[in-house]
Formats: sequence, structure tokens, C-alpha cells
Amino acid sequence: PQPIGARGVQGMLESYRNTIRTVDLWGPTNFAPVINAAAATASQFQSQQNQKYFVLLILTDGVISDLDDTKKAIIQASKLPLSIIIVGVGTADFANMNVLDSDSGFMSHGGVTAVRDIVQFVPFRTFATNASELSSVTLKEVPGQFIAFAKFAGYV
Repeated sequence: PQPIGARGVQGMLESYRNTIRTVDLWGPTNFAPVINAAAATASQFQSQQNQKYFVLLILTDGVISDLDDTKKAIIQASKLPLSIIIVGVGTADFANMNVLDSDSGFMSHGGVTAVRDIVQFVPFRTFATNASELSSVTLKEVPGQFIAFAKFAGYV
């Protein structure tokens, strides 16, 4: 099996180009499996001696099909060195994505609450004509999410 992940922007683009040829883009739109896979990778890098921080980028053109499972996966992943950026492309109704981007308070589901906010949702159509603003908004929360993880993990 190929290793999961990419190093840097060039690595991400190369991974995208290689992968896009091997997948069919259609529903259902399930985020939980990919979030759980990223969380499994991130969980291996939590010690002071082996520190890494991961950013999962999800590009979606559909309405999420596994909202409850995704909330559970995000809450569990909030304890790990991981941020999740979701970019909605196309004309779908992305209203539920704002539920995942818990800017107004930590996500709760089934009586369990996330320890920090790790999701940033960006509707591509809002920023499609302004690449600078798109990149700024897309990456805006990552530094704060990283600092929140470092504090949670006791690194600072």
C-alpha cells in the first residue's frame, strides 16, 4: 500500500493528480472514514519525541451523508494533532458544513464534547474569483488550532 499523506503543496498536488485518475466522484458523501484514517495516522505522532501536525483537506461537491458518524469522528480527532479543512465546490447546499465548523463553540454529539475546534469549512463559490482571499480564509484557523492542540497536549 502507498503511504497516506503528502509533504508540502507540491506533494499534495502530485497526490491529487495521481488519485483523481483512479476514483469516480459520486455519492454518498461520507467524511467519517477519511477523518478516521487521518486520525489513525495523527495518533502516531503525539509524543514530545515524535511530533507532527496534520492538515486534512477534504474537497466535496455533495451534501454530507454520514453527519452523525462525522461528528463523532471529529470529536474523537479533536484530541489529536490534526486540523480538517473542508472546501465545498459546486452548487450543493452546504448548510450542514457549518455545523461541523464549530466557530461558536466546541462540537457536541451524544453527550461528548470536542476538546477544541479542528474544522474550517470554506464554500469555494464565495471566493472562486479571489485566490488570495480563498487561501487566506481556507488557512485562517489552522495556526490557532495548532496552538490549541499544543496547549491541550501540554507542549506549551
